[in-house]
Amino acid sequence: MLVPRLEKQVGIEVYATKSLGIDGVIRRSIDDFVVEEVLVDGSRAEIKPSAERGALGSSSTQNRCLLCVLVKRNWDTLYAMKTVADQLGISMGRIHTGGMKDAKAITAQHITIEEASIEDAKKVHVKDIELRPLGYVRGRLSSYYLLGNSFRITISSISHLKSTIKKRIAQTVEELQSVGGIPNFFGHQRFGMTRPITHLVGKAIVKGDFEKAAMLFLAKPSPHEHPSSRLAREALRETQDCRQALRDFPRQLRYERLMLRHLAERKDDYVGAFKQLPVKLQKLFPQAYQSYLFNRFLSRRIQAGLLLDRIGVGDYVVTVERSSLPMVTMFKAVTVENRVQINKDIRAGKMRLALPLIGLKQFASLGAQGDIEKQVLEQEGIANEDFRIPEMPAVSSRGELRSATTLLNGFSLDEIACDSDDPSKHEAKVSFALHRGSYATIVLRELMKTRNPIEAGF
Repeated sequence: MLVPRLEKQVGIEVYATKSLGIDGVIRRSIDDFVVEEVLVDGSRAEIKPSAERGALGSSSTQNRCLLCVLVKRNWDTLYAMKTVADQLGISMGRIHTGGMKDAKAITAQHITIEEASIEDAKKVHVKDIELRPLGYVRGRLSSYYLLGNSFRITISSISHLKSTIKKRIAQTVEELQSVGGIPNFFGHQRFGMTRPITHLVGKAIVKGDFEKAAMLFLAKPSPHEHPSSRLAREALRETQDCRQALRDFPRQLRYERLMLRHLAERKDDYVGAFKQLPVKLQKLFPQAYQSYLFNRFLSRRIQAGLLLDRIGVGDYVVTVERSSLPMVTMFKAVTVENRVQINKDIRAGKMRLALPLIGLKQFASLGAQGDIEKQVLEQEGIANEDFRIPEMPAVSSRGELRSATTLLNGFSLDEIACDSDDPSKHEAKVSFALHRGSYATIVLRELMKTRNPIEAGF
């Protein structure tokens, strides 16, 4: 089955299922994509809080962090955090979250704010952002406390009959369960869907070519972005005039303008320009490149016919805890001696295949999977030591393992109805939950198998 060219550009080269898709469109309305975060203790960040929900955190201000629920509508996570920080008059570094959430969606997630009070949080007023204080906690939030996310998604503009939609979705879900879960690809938003260049910027940074990285980020246009943005990038690419670009670039290109402002005053200081960005965003570039390599490793494994729920000598496996979360720091390399037992543990749900996020300390697999990874790395011209970035030490990466599959929890086809915009078509409402670090769009691409991810709302 043909995979869209845009997905291949970010390393997603295969489908895990052979069943036909339903096609359709997601995110036609922001209300069609709803995400609620769930912590490991079962606490849910709700869009609309339940009246019976117990309070999290303590009322004691002796604890140094304020725990809040951040509800945002059509906001980038980092920019929402920066806006909240600006309203509070604090640095963005004092706000911590367990993970990034979709921008084109309604999302609810937990955040902690260091040295802030409930009264402070109640003073934050931003359009399409709600900051709901819950109480005080001892430490700041991190991904360690995050179990995953719950999704409620509407797929619109489906041309098939109700019976066909129901059958194809059921077949796809059954296939995913039979292969051991969803291939744990990094999703479209990791790379930028309308302008998938984040990993390209990351590769240039990893290779130490900061001028190339900056020009990719600032001046590589996309036919899918707004014409004013595209024209401004094209002009910068031709003239290399950062002062003029600062006048030309639209206000919504906030991060680009931060870099341009620096380059307008300090020509050729590309490292300094990147350092104008939030540290979390700086880190995203090399991380996106690691994600791209992972996607290629996983795609090639599937193409080679190597199973995801059965391992061979040289593979990595990680332990799965009771919550079904993979524990990537507890891993083994598969040997001739332990292979049989590990395959038994995989069938029992105690272990899971893992692939490397290549970094300073995380090396490729061995065996057949290792041959795949070695070939990809040679094609890319990348070595582990490249992830040491002395000019930007904060973005250097040790690397780690990532589970090759993720579970599709609580999947439900909630409703198939006439499309509200076109009665000749249908819309399907689905809900499911995924563990942290996994992407709803990877589930949706298997269900929909769309030919044009951008037109389909990815």
